[in-house]
Amino acid sequence: MQDHSDIPTLMADIGTRARVASSQLANASPTAKTQALMAAADAVWAARETIIAANEKDMAFGRDKGLSDAMMDRLLLTEARIQSMVDGLRAIAGQEDPIGTVMTEWDRPTGLHIQRVRTPLGVIGIIYESRPNVTADAGALCLKSGNAAILRGGSESFYSATAIHACLVAGLRAAGLPEDAIQLIPTRDRAAVSELLTMTGTVDVIVPRGGKGLVGLVQREARVPVFAHLEGIVHIYVDANADPVKALNVVLNAKTRRTGICGAAECLLIHRDVVDTIGQGLIRALLDAGVEVRADETLQAIPGTVAATQADWGTEFLDMVIAARVVPDIDAAIAHIRTYGSSHTECILTEDDAAAGQFFDQLDSAILMRNVSTQFADGGEFGMGAEIGIATGKLHARGPVGAEQLTSFKYLVTGDGAIRS
Repeated sequence: MQDHSDIPTLMADIGTRARVASSQLANASPTAKTQALMAAADAVWAARETIIAANEKDMAFGRDKGLSDAMMDRLLLTEARIQSMVDGLRAIAGQEDPIGTVMTEWDRPTGLHIQRVRTPLGVIGIIYESRPNVTADAGALCLKSGNAAILRGGSESFYSATAIHACLVAGLRAAGLPEDAIQLIPTRDRAAVSELLTMTGTVDVIVPRGGKGLVGLVQREARVPVFAHLEGIVHIYVDANADPVKALNVVLNAKTRRTGICGAAECLLIHRDVVDTIGQGLIRALLDAGVEVRADETLQAIPGTVAATQADWGTEFLDMVIAARVVPDIDAAIAHIRTYGSSHTECILTEDDAAAGQFFDQLDSAILMRNVSTQFADGGEFGMGAEIGIATGKLHARGPVGAEQLTSFKYLVTGDGAIRS
């Protein structure tokens, strides 16, 4: 058995085995990958009682750590959530295999025929917090895209992740694929994360999925390239031409459905012309739902609100808390989002096509929405089956990172004895 106390040796071994597995997986047939994912889905459902029992141990650990209610919700696995995990695995299995897809092709006057085709990235390290379902999502997406995965879940989800990972390995085994294609780092020791971030010889990219602290640590220490997944400081702007019924439904859902996910609304901007007709009703509805509203000077007149501080405008609360302010116009709303946003997801509530067009044109967040709850900022809801996270950077992947986004490409050039003059 591997010595888990010798972290450098442990991680070097994991990296070496992942690199070998990635070379095998890159040439695996779509049929084998689909078979592995379907078998993994069946294994997860068959092991649901075992997974829930493991999750109960993690929940106890989380309570001892003093995790917030929102974080505990992210950690919790129920039979319904396991069913969603199974559905996600099957949805990914059913997607078209991206590897080998011809993205574009063309001919040159020199007699060259050139194709650009999708190819795996290689070995992907995924570091994530709390949500144990990411174990299944990340492992499945890496497998579908022909990449080997090294998974490092949060210390609070250790037992749940281990139980889910065993099901993924069972799927690989059933399909005759290398079991090292999806590995879970078998220790809570944080030194393993630091080691993973420097494994340039075996790891091709790191994907951090978690809060600002985790992402900041990864960006500071990583020598391996990183897909940036910053915090979700998500804004909703209620325009002068917003529909009051849509606004009420969307805002309440965006804030309260699940406060601990990165697509939860964190800041509400209200056009001054609709403060009395729409805004006050929204604020009261949020208060009635148990949300703490940290309001600017204008909205503080509404009983039950508390005064916002400067820090509230750039905070991802991940809780039943929202910051709210009045803006004079759409230009001011856009300026506020540019100043305090994290380039994750923003939404405009409006019936005015011109206002929506301006919002979409002048903001550059990874996801922009109109009259839609920001809780849909999720690869599963975008038809990707699942996603490893929402990439907020501008290089390579952006927005929900699914199987296709976990690929690179190569050029295939053919000719008939062509030589260059």
